[in-house]
Amino acid sequence: MNSTHNAKLSSIAKQLRKNMTKEERHLWYDFLKSLPTMVHRQKVIGNYIVDFYIAEAKLVIELDGSQHYEAAGQRADQNRDTYLNSLGLQVLRYSNSDVNYRFPEVCQDIWNRLQASEIKPSP
Repeated sequence: MNSTHNAKLSSIAKQLRKNMTKEERHLWYDFLKSLPTMVHRQKVIGNYIVDFYIAEAKLVIELDGSQHYEAAGQRADQNRDTYLNSLGLQVLRYSNSDVNYRFPEVCQDIWNRLQASEIKPSP
Protein backbone atom coordinates (compact mmCIF):
# COMPACT_ATOMS: atom_id res chain seq x y z
CA MET A 1 0.00 0.00 0.00
CA ASN A 2 3.05 2.28 0.15
CA SER A 3 2.61 3.37 -3.47
CA THR A 4 -0.76 4.89 -2.51
CA HIS A 5 0.51 6.77 0.54
CA ASN A 6 -0.09 10.52 0.59
CA ALA A 7 2.43 12.20 2.90
CA LYS A 8 0.40 15.43 2.98
CA LEU A 9 -2.36 13.64 4.87
CA SER A 10 -0.08 12.01 7.45
CA SER A 11 -0.27 14.87 9.95
CA ILE A 12 -4.06 14.98 9.63
CA ALA A 13 -4.25 11.23 10.20
CA LYS A 14 -2.09 11.58 13.31
CA GLN A 15 -4.48 14.21 14.68
CA LEU A 16 -7.47 12.00 13.91
CA ARG A 17 -5.84 9.12 15.82
CA LYS A 18 -5.45 11.41 18.82
CA ASN A 19 -9.04 12.67 18.54
CA MET A 20 -11.08 9.58 17.70
CA THR A 21 -14.84 9.81 17.87
CA LYS A 22 -16.65 8.05 20.70
CA GLU A 23 -17.68 5.29 18.30
CA GLU A 24 -14.16 4.86 16.90
CA ARG A 25 -12.77 4.60 20.45
CA HIS A 26 -15.40 2.02 21.37
CA LEU A 27 -14.73 -0.16 18.33
CA TRP A 28 -10.96 0.19 18.70
CA TYR A 29 -10.54 -0.42 22.43
CA ASP A 30 -13.35 -2.92 22.85
CA PHE A 31 -12.75 -5.08 19.77
CA LEU A 32 -10.27 -4.21 17.01
CA LYS A 33 -7.23 -3.67 19.22
CA SER A 34 -7.45 -7.24 20.51
CA LEU A 35 -7.71 -8.92 17.11
CA PRO A 36 -4.90 -11.36 16.27
CA THR A 37 -3.91 -9.28 13.25
CA MET A 38 -2.54 -5.76 12.77
CA VAL A 39 -5.24 -3.10 12.56
CA HIS A 40 -4.20 0.42 11.53
CA ARG A 41 -6.17 3.43 12.74
CA GLN A 42 -6.69 6.46 10.50
CA LYS A 43 -4.59 5.01 7.68
CA VAL A 44 -3.69 7.16 4.69
CA ILE A 45 -4.49 5.40 1.42
CA GLY A 46 -4.12 7.57 -1.66
CA ASN A 47 -6.01 10.82 -1.11
CA TYR A 48 -8.10 9.35 1.68
CA ILE A 49 -7.81 8.60 5.36
CA VAL A 50 -9.70 5.45 6.30
CA ASP A 51 -10.91 4.87 9.85
CA PHE A 52 -9.45 1.37 10.21
CA TYR A 53 -7.40 -0.78 7.84
CA ILE A 54 -6.47 -4.46 8.05
CA ALA A 55 -3.84 -4.97 5.35
CA GLU A 56 -3.66 -8.77 5.65
CA ALA A 57 -7.36 -9.05 4.88
CA LYS A 58 -7.47 -6.10 2.44
CA LEU A 59 -10.26 -4.73 4.59
CA VAL A 60 -11.25 -1.11 5.30
CA ILE A 61 -13.68 -0.33 8.12
CA GLU A 62 -15.50 3.00 8.02
CA LEU A 63 -17.76 4.42 10.72
CA ASP A 64 -20.32 6.82 9.33
CA GLY A 65 -21.77 9.79 11.15
CA SER A 66 -24.78 11.81 10.01
CA GLN A 67 -22.85 13.71 7.29
CA HIS A 68 -22.50 10.45 5.37
CA TYR A 69 -26.25 10.32 4.82
CA GLU A 70 -26.51 13.67 3.05
CA ALA A 71 -26.30 13.73 -0.77
CA ALA A 72 -22.79 15.23 -0.86
CA GLY A 73 -21.54 12.75 1.74
CA GLN A 74 -22.99 9.82 -0.18
CA ARG A 75 -21.31 10.97 -3.41
CA ALA A 76 -17.98 11.39 -1.63
CA ASP A 77 -18.32 7.94 -0.04
CA GLN A 78 -19.11 6.39 -3.41
CA ASN A 79 -15.99 7.97 -4.95
CA ARG A 80 -13.87 6.83 -2.00
CA ASP A 81 -15.27 3.28 -2.12
CA THR A 82 -14.74 3.06 -5.89
CA TYR A 83 -11.11 4.10 -5.46
CA LEU A 84 -10.49 1.70 -2.56
CA ASN A 85 -12.19 -1.16 -4.43
CA SER A 86 -9.92 -0.46 -7.41
CA LEU A 87 -7.00 -1.28 -5.10
CA GLY A 88 -8.57 -4.60 -4.25
CA LEU A 89 -9.83 -3.45 -0.86
CA GLN A 90 -13.21 -4.34 0.59
CA VAL A 91 -14.95 -1.50 2.44
CA LEU A 92 -17.20 -2.24 5.40
CA ARG A 93 -19.41 0.64 6.53
CA TYR A 94 -21.22 0.87 9.84
CA SER A 95 -23.23 3.78 11.15
CA ASN A 96 -22.37 5.33 14.48
CA SER A 97 -25.81 4.14 15.56
CA ASP A 98 -24.82 0.55 14.71
CA VAL A 99 -21.73 0.84 16.90
CA ASN A 100 -23.74 2.38 19.73
CA TYR A 101 -26.75 0.06 19.67
CA ARG A 102 -25.69 -3.08 17.78
CA PHE A 103 -22.07 -3.42 18.86
CA PRO A 104 -21.99 -7.24 19.15
CA GLU A 105 -23.45 -7.57 15.65
CA VAL A 106 -20.89 -5.13 14.20
CA CYS A 107 -18.04 -7.07 15.82
CA GLN A 108 -19.45 -10.38 14.62
CA ASP A 109 -19.76 -9.05 11.07
CA ILE A 110 -16.14 -7.85 11.07
CA TRP A 111 -15.03 -11.20 12.52
CA ASN A 112 -16.98 -13.07 9.85
CA ARG A 113 -15.34 -10.98 7.10
CA LEU A 114 -11.91 -11.73 8.55
CA GLN A 115 -12.75 -15.43 8.67
CA ALA A 116 -13.84 -15.29 5.02
CA SER A 117 -10.64 -13.52 3.95
CA GLU A 118 -7.40 -15.23 3.07
CA ILE A 119 -6.18 -14.76 6.61
CA LYS A 120 -7.91 -16.95 9.12
CA PRO A 121 -7.56 -15.34 12.56
CA SER A 122 -7.75 -17.78 15.41
CA PRO A 123 -10.09 -16.93 18.30
